[in-house]
Amino acid sequence: MPLIAAGTTVLGQQVCRPGWVDVSGPRIVDCGPGLPPRPPDVDLPDAVLVPGFVDMHVHGGGGASYSGPDIVRAAEFHRRHGTTTTLASLLTASPGDLLTSVRALAEATRAGTVAGIHLEGPWLSAQHCGAHDPRQCRDPQPAEIDALLAAGGGAIRMVTLAPERPGGDDAITRFADAGVVVAVGHTDASYEQTRHAVALGATVGTHLFNAMRPLHHREPGPVLALLQDARVTVELIADGVHVHPAVLHAVIEAAGPERVALVTDATAAAGRGDGSFRLGTLDVDVVSGVARVRGTSTIAGSTATMDQLFRTVAAEAGLGAAVQMTSTTPARALGLGEVGLLRAGLYANLVVLDRDLEVTAVMAGGQWLG
Repeated sequence: MPLIAAGTTVLGQQVCRPGWVDVSGPRIVDCGPGLPPRPPDVDLPDAVLVPGFVDMHVHGGGGASYSGPDIVRAAEFHRRHGTTTTLASLLTASPGDLLTSVRALAEATRAGTVAGIHLEGPWLSAQHCGAHDPRQCRDPQPAEIDALLAAGGGAIRMVTLAPERPGGDDAITRFADAGVVVAVGHTDASYEQTRHAVALGATVGTHLFNAMRPLHHREPGPVLALLQDARVTVELIADGVHVHPAVLHAVIEAAGPERVALVTDATAAAGRGDGSFRLGTLDVDVVSGVARVRGTSTIAGSTATMDQLFRTVAAEAGLGAAVQMTSTTPARALGLGEVGLLRAGLYANLVVLDRDLEVTAVMAGGQWLG
C-alpha cells in the first residue's frame, strides 16, 4: 500500500505544493495537500504528480497501429508517455475490414489493453476526408451500424461522423441510444446542420478546425456551432502543426479547459522518426516530425504523445488546466467516471514528471510500469 509524496501534486484543479496520494491495490484510497499523514513509501520532492493521461483519439504509435495485429505494442508505447487510458481509433475502411478491426479491439478492451473503440468514419465527408480513403467514405446505413455495435459488444465508445450525409440524423440517434458518444468531424456541415446534430445528441467536435468546413464570417460552419454549445467538448491537437498556437490559446479562452480535450491523433509513425509509413490504405511520409499523405499537403494524423501536449499547454495555461485538458475533460466526455483525476476511490493511474515535465514513471491501476 504505497503512500506517494511529491513536491507538486495536482488534485482536481488544485496545484498542491507539496501533496500526496495513498494507493491500495488498483485504487487511490486517500490523497491531500501538504505533508502526508505518515512517512511516505515513495518520496519525490522534486517531482510533479498528475493523473494518467486520457487520449480519446489515437490510431497507434511506436510502429504499431490499432487496426493491425500489434494492439498491445501501440498501447504500451503510449503508456510509457503517460497515457494510461486509451480510446483506440479506427480509420475509414471497407465494411469487412472494419468489422474485423472492431472485433479485435473489442477483445483488447475486455483484456484492459484499451478503454474502448473510436470509429473515426467511415461516415465522413469526401470533401474533408483528410487522410481517410475517400473511396471508402459512405452514408451511414442502419444495418452496418447495428453490425458494428454487435461486433463491439459494448466496446465502441465514440464515433465520428459527418452529420450532413444522408442518414446522418438516424445514425446520431441510433448511436446515442446505444450509449455511444457521437462526435462531429470530417464534415462539410453548415452552422445550422451542426446545431441540429448537437440537438440530436452529438457532444464532441473531432479535432476542431481540422478536416471540417472552415469558419467564415457569413457562413460560420461547424466550428462556431461546436464552440458555442456548452454541451460540446472540442478536441484539439496541440502539436504546433494542426492548429496555430494563437488558435489554441483562443479556443481555451473561449471554451475553457473543462470543454477542451487534448488528443494526439497519433499514428504508428509516432516515436519512429522521419520516414515512410502506411496509414490505412494510404502512403504517408513523415518529414521533420510532420506526417502527410504522400504527394500532398494533407496532414495525416500526428507523431505526438500526450506528455508533449501536456508540456505545451502547461506552459500556456498552467498545470491545473493542463491536467484538466489531458485527463479530466476527456474522461468526462467519454463517461469514464473512474479515471481522469487523483481522487479517493478512482483508479490509481499516475504520471510522475520531473521539473521539465518529462515523464519519469507511470502507474496504471496501482502498478508501476516497467
